[in-house]
Amino acid sequence: MALQQIVEQTVTGLGYDLVETERSAGGLLRVTIDLPWTPGAPEQFVNVEDCEKVTRQLQYALEVEGIEYKRLEVSSPGIDRPLRHEQDFERFAGHVVDITLKAPMGAAAGGQVAANRKKFRGTLERVAGADGKSGWQIVWSDEPAVKPGQKVSKKRAPAPLQALGFTLDELREARLAPIVDFKGRRDAGAAGH
Repeated sequence: MALQQIVEQTVTGLGYDLVETERSAGGLLRVTIDLPWTPGAPEQFVNVEDCEKVTRQLQYALEVEGIEYKRLEVSSPGIDRPLRHEQDFERFAGHVVDITLKAPMGAAAGGQVAANRKKFRGTLERVAGADGKSGWQIVWSDEPAVKPGQKVSKKRAPAPLQALGFTLDELREARLAPIVDFKGRRDAGAAGH
């Protein structure tokens, strides 16, 4: 049985979602897990006990199958979690994300974006298409962030919001934006603007 199949069967058999499996040249096998998502349910996070449980079971399964590795590392996805599947995008709609496109799409954004731009940070939103199918867009403002203590004129007009629609096939990579706020949790849509 292939490594990916063994890892996926073991992780899902224990009730977790497999986010990614990575194998490095130095013999490190890195497995990233998450708790299954249920729409409307409170957000749950992977803890150390979850990682230990998966580690023990994977060590056993890999030994039985004769898979060679020097070190096994099981962890949670972290604050810059990769988004790969449609369900990931549904789960994190309304959050600030970083996306990298396979090809530049600046011309498609009405000429307001540099033609060679591939990377964007903004709020992930689901949109209804003209054909009845829904798709995704990222909404952002190119207004520079206000530095602590900086005075901002009330007369200054805010930079306009921009939006770029995309399909999952057009993405090279998508991740949650690693935004750390030491003042506690706030509305996900307010962060990053």
